[in-house]
Amino acid sequence: MEQLTARDQARHARILRGSTAADGVVHFPVYGSADANLFGLYYTKINLGSPPREFNVLIDTGSDVLWVMSNTCVNCPRSSNLQIQPTFYDATASSTARVIPCSHKDCAPFSKSGTSWCSSNGQCGYTFQYLDLSVTSGVYVKDELRFDSILPGSTIPKSRSAPIVFGVSTYQSGRLTSTQHAVDGILGFGRGDLSVYSQLSSTGLTPRVFSHCLKGDGMGGGIFVLGKILEQGIVYTPLTPSKHLYYVHLQSIAVSGDMLGVDPVVFTNGGTFFDTGTTHAYLVDEAHDQFVNAVSKHLS
Repeated sequence: MEQLTARDQARHARILRGSTAADGVVHFPVYGSADANLFGLYYTKINLGSPPREFNVLIDTGSDVLWVMSNTCVNCPRSSNLQIQPTFYDATASSTARVIPCSHKDCAPFSKSGTSWCSSNGQCGYTFQYLDLSVTSGVYVKDELRFDSILPGSTIPKSRSAPIVFGVSTYQSGRLTSTQHAVDGILGFGRGDLSVYSQLSSTGLTPRVFSHCLKGDGMGGGIFVLGKILEQGIVYTPLTPSKHLYYVHLQSIAVSGDMLGVDPVVFTNGGTFFDTGTTHAYLVDEAHDQFVNAVSKHLS
């Protein structure tokens, strides 16, 4: 796994000193792989349950819900080419785990969003299909998420926990069954009320904001915190408020300092969104063709 460099450690210290979050900052380590054969991705480690167990989960700003693999999961990978050993969640092994019935208030937000269904035994269930057509199905549980929080005025982490609702996958298909890029689940950090940072902020433990700085080197890496990163030189781009995902108004593209002659109107029809769970960039035809031609001119 990647070790923090002296530069990263100094940046982390600046983040902690400069935080203005009223309720502290939570830091997650960032790992990953840039190997195209392993499906480049960023993942982090979280601790769930009592006693806590560590899970490696994909960081995904393109979805909302956190889910991890169940110990009874069908088609779940039992090994990973990322050199991590898969971990499986067992609600019966956690003293703080609570099954969520369909009639419980904790199931209501998922039902309202259309991401849940009721199982034969009356448990709040879910099915997600991702853009690559892979599918995960399972049930929702409520258990403790454990993390280190930096309180205002301090740089010393304090161990804290909070109950959150997350999915436990009992069935998977498509790429989610592959050992090439297998992790224990997906950490959805979308803009909806069901994401982890939204759930934590609703309890007053963290602000409703997260910061994600991606290094993109051979082992992924970067910074992932709940709270603001306050550093000089950061440039902010406003998000489109009406969109569920993290959309921005893309205005232009430059290659080696030369602006492409793309009419900005081609970017405004659907908008452009950032997705940490996707490896490739996608552009409409009018922009794509000009972009490829411009890049080709600068490469042999």
